[in-house]
Amino acid sequence: MQNMASGPTRAAQLRALEDLPVEDGLDEEEASRGFIATVPDAEVRDDYGRLVWSVADYGFLQPEQAPDTAHPSLWRQARLNLHHGLFKVCDRIYQVRGFDLANMTIIEGDSGLIIIDPLTCSESATVALNLYLAHRPRKPVVAVIYSHSHSDHFGGVKGVVSEADVRAGKVHVIAPAGFMEHAVSENVIAGPAMGRRAQFQFGHTLARNACCQIDSGLGKNVGRGTITLIPPTWLIAQEAETHTIDGIEIVFQLTPESEAPAEMHFFFPQLRALNLAENATRTLHNLCPLRGAQVRNARLWSQYLDRALERYAPHADVAFAQHHWPAWGTARLSEYLAQQRDLYKYIHDQTVRLMNHGMTASEIAEVLRLPGSLRRQWHARGYYGTLSHNVKAVYQHYLSWYDGNPANLHALTPEAGGRKYVEYMGGADAVVARARADFERGEYRWVAQVMNHVVFAEPGHTEARELGAAAMEQMGFQAESATWRNAFLLGARELRLGARAVEIKTARGSDMVRAMTDEMFFDYLAVRINGERAEGMQLRLDWVMTDTGRSYALNLENSALTVRSGRRPEAALATVSMERATLDAILLRKSDFSKALAEGRVRVDGDPQQFSALLGTLETFDPQFNVIEP
Repeated sequence: MQNMASGPTRAAQLRALEDLPVEDGLDEEEASRGFIATVPDAEVRDDYGRLVWSVADYGFLQPEQAPDTAHPSLWRQARLNLHHGLFKVCDRIYQVRGFDLANMTIIEGDSGLIIIDPLTCSESATVALNLYLAHRPRKPVVAVIYSHSHSDHFGGVKGVVSEADVRAGKVHVIAPAGFMEHAVSENVIAGPAMGRRAQFQFGHTLARNACCQIDSGLGKNVGRGTITLIPPTWLIAQEAETHTIDGIEIVFQLTPESEAPAEMHFFFPQLRALNLAENATRTLHNLCPLRGAQVRNARLWSQYLDRALERYAPHADVAFAQHHWPAWGTARLSEYLAQQRDLYKYIHDQTVRLMNHGMTASEIAEVLRLPGSLRRQWHARGYYGTLSHNVKAVYQHYLSWYDGNPANLHALTPEAGGRKYVEYMGGADAVVARARADFERGEYRWVAQVMNHVVFAEPGHTEARELGAAAMEQMGFQAESATWRNAFLLGARELRLGARAVEIKTARGSDMVRAMTDEMFFDYLAVRINGERAEGMQLRLDWVMTDTGRSYALNLENSALTVRSGRRPEAALATVSMERATLDAILLRKSDFSKALAEGRVRVDGDPQQFSALLGTLETFDPQFNVIEP
């Protein structure tokens, strides 16, 4: 295992230093401005004493000069993201930063507190709120606002308010239209695949040191505590709505299909403050994250920022977001916002321009560069998203995955293609021998690519695995993007040690499961059906939730499950009855259908073989499926 920067990597880091913007110290000044207090290492533990969050492992980031194993620009960003504690943004507005990937914003109303985005975990949210209360007048929380539908912005809600108080009308929970659908559905249908890919994006299974995980671009990482959810009691449905909450006037600006499918900005006229949620942060963001998601609309994203620039920026003294640190001064925040606006518009327009010249996504990504006016801005650099993969996202948005070349329309799988490549190149040993020379020249992209063919052809070829890992490691060291660094370094580790080198425990949050509609459950059930096992089956069941009174007609035919609302007793061959609570227990893996049947919590009337046959078609998903090998 190398863990050392090679000669070509050291040379690449020196070249990167020469290309960086001028350091004026302003980011450090603004990242620390308004600091009030913190707790040691921002440490958060759960009720059992287990560590949920800490920045103690990032002490190696103290030196200002980056080591050879980290891109100097990413090292700078990682050090800025170490700031943690309670910060004053302006009168009545405070933020707790560095206790999660996201920030918690606390607004002081006339009689209570308005909280925007209560972090990922209830444990972190509780510690963050207690930090605030230790240094500011103690007031009750009267409203919680979810800026958008990603879990690091709502998952800690039960750490700051109780569901009972929300149900009693003591606390408003406010969200953009479509919030619940997107907050839950994104993690259901493709949840297993997205969860595995997120390991590569965030690198949370990697060690924390100068050779491994140092940051995630938006912040250090994602909290590992209890994700909760309280459904909103108040949805913002119009493009712009103004409401007064506990004496604070808030203008809500909806921004759907931007950084999240359901998202919104906030302007506070009395306080001359503008909150841009996650649409303008101190990094180029993702148009499609490495974990996977629906491709985001760069054109609309830019348009929303322009509206905020026109409508609100002239009347604001500070702009801040739910990641990173604020920008102060009307002129400065306006310039910053205009640059962020143009960043996404440039990527969109230039990608489409070159696409219409017939260039493919990979070709555009290889040649497109930001204009100098944007390259000179620290906040426009690719710490989280990158120009390269954002170009490919724009291409996908318009033209799909297919590059138009029929040779790529029905290409061989990596395993089959790998065997043919290796055979054509003279066998695995010959390929590795040639690649070693390329590695010494620093041609890491090619070495990683060609070793991938060898590994997919011969997974047990030890030399190919190590050489591929070494190439990925050097690419990780050179990456300015935290997400690229994490992906390359985790790929290197898994080539060396295997996908199960670290035990991963996956759990579904009870609030997320309860928030799943019945329809979402049936959609998830349908994607678990093995089509080959279901070949030739014709199953018709009525499914009744006895406690809610809702019923559904299920039809499995042509190996596809379709579901309609309401019973079809004349067509059903069996009726499955259960309480929704039983289904929740099964989804939380606290029970299963067989056990619930034996215990009488699931009842089948009619032909029991209909239900048994349906269960027999279902597959379970391995949360640690292979990625960098067959």
